[in-house]
Amino acid sequence: MELLTIYAVSLATVVLIIWFHKPRVSATTPGNKSNPNKRLPPGPWTLPIIGSIHHVMRGLGHRTMMELSRRHGPLMFLRLGEVPTLVVSSAEAAELVMKTHDLAFCSRPTTSVTIDIVGCKGKGIGFAPYGDRWRQMKKIVVMELLCAAQVKRIESIRAEEVGRLLQSVAAGARAGVVNISEEVKALAPDLVAMAMFGGKCAEKSDFVIQYDEVSKLVSGFFPVDFFPSSRLVRWLSIGERRLVRSYGRIQRIIASTIESRKAAKNGACSPDQEDLLGVMLRLQEDDSLTFPLTSEIIGAVMFDIFGGATTTIGSTLEWAMSELMKKPEAMQKAQQEVRKELGGLRGVITNTDLVGLSHIRMVIKEVLRLHPPNPLLVPRESTEDCEILGYHVPKGTKVLVNAFAISRDPRYWNNPEAFNPERFENSNIDYKGTNFEFTPFGSGRRQCPAIMFGTSTLEIALANLLYHFDWMLPDGLSPELVDMSEKYGMGVSKKLDLHLRAIPYVHSSAA
Repeated sequence: MELLTIYAVSLATVVLIIWFHKPRVSATTPGNKSNPNKRLPPGPWTLPIIGSIHHVMRGLGHRTMMELSRRHGPLMFLRLGEVPTLVVSSAEAAELVMKTHDLAFCSRPTTSVTIDIVGCKGKGIGFAPYGDRWRQMKKIVVMELLCAAQVKRIESIRAEEVGRLLQSVAAGARAGVVNISEEVKALAPDLVAMAMFGGKCAEKSDFVIQYDEVSKLVSGFFPVDFFPSSRLVRWLSIGERRLVRSYGRIQRIIASTIESRKAAKNGACSPDQEDLLGVMLRLQEDDSLTFPLTSEIIGAVMFDIFGGATTTIGSTLEWAMSELMKKPEAMQKAQQEVRKELGGLRGVITNTDLVGLSHIRMVIKEVLRLHPPNPLLVPRESTEDCEILGYHVPKGTKVLVNAFAISRDPRYWNNPEAFNPERFENSNIDYKGTNFEFTPFGSGRRQCPAIMFGTSTLEIALANLLYHFDWMLPDGLSPELVDMSEKYGMGVSKKLDLHLRAIPYVHSSAA
């Protein structure tokens, strides 16, 4: 039904565009007119006006593009309406885009209406175009927001929020079946909001509600992203107006919190007490910054941090529990390691306790391999003409790196569809962006700067869930029947929630 609705909307949009705007639409791909002899990467056949849209609308984008790339090659060219798009589906091509020619491909799309809205017109960090302003913000994030003092402060918040998760699961266990999807997805917003605002955001609940609405909206079909020059399409876009409204509400909440914080200011906090908003407000008064930190910029950065962290943590924990329930021997091995190494009668396990654990990290790596939070990574855009694998990539081309397809490619992975954490045993492969067959967080200049924050939270949350509870499928459901279908939001999560029976594990004091 969802796909039929998408098709209906897309076809209606196309009819309107053809009727009103046909003279304005050109079938010429940017770069081709001035370079008619240069060879573009191969791709599927196209239709007038809509180009390749009909090929990618048949299912979930990352899976459809994976199948298309297997027919057309690791570099595939699509014309999605007016938008020329390059899909990268091999480790070798990904390395060329994100390392060799990183500077040419490290900007963000300038024609995407969705990115323009949720990126606050390039004022944040995640969706901002490459340039001096972005470099300043990246430095602030790395040197100030993720510095040692902040990491230490966030560790205590992380332990506190994981403790609340365990209490909530225990309460649900007494009542019957636990919706583990809801539980783990609630962890991330609370944790990140505490790190950002320190519990001093009066409208935190509304902030989370509006973020959920934004997430739902961006998962839908936005014709304006395919036909950005069409005023008619933009005028007809109800989704765009709803997105502007919800995102605007988020920014007003942040602005209100900033004003309240400034009004209540009674002396600066020490660095180990500052929340992320406090850091940004302190830097706002720094006259040495080339680009001043306006409240709008602070709001955009806060949204980027919240969105990136909550998407990664919530969906990855959900997939981890699903994969472990689907493969009981993997669950047993992971639990045995945690319980044997840490002994009995523990409260909330902290990251310090996990130093000697290796299998839990292999589990998380394998989950990220099979289920990268953003399977097509964040879109890039070429800022100059470039040649990749002998093909011409014109300036202004949108670039999608299909990390999902690469991490399931049998050329790099044995039995790639199987959940097998042991494949990372005695392996140097990590997610820091140097192994291009495994880049769940991207690579190069635009790699996610908060990898350690995200993975540390994943480790402590999963270890606690496995240490403190045994898990069973309800109603005698067989492991092979665990549903693994997907849905889009800010990233890709499970379509159906995972419901489990949680049995508190009684640890021996002699352990």
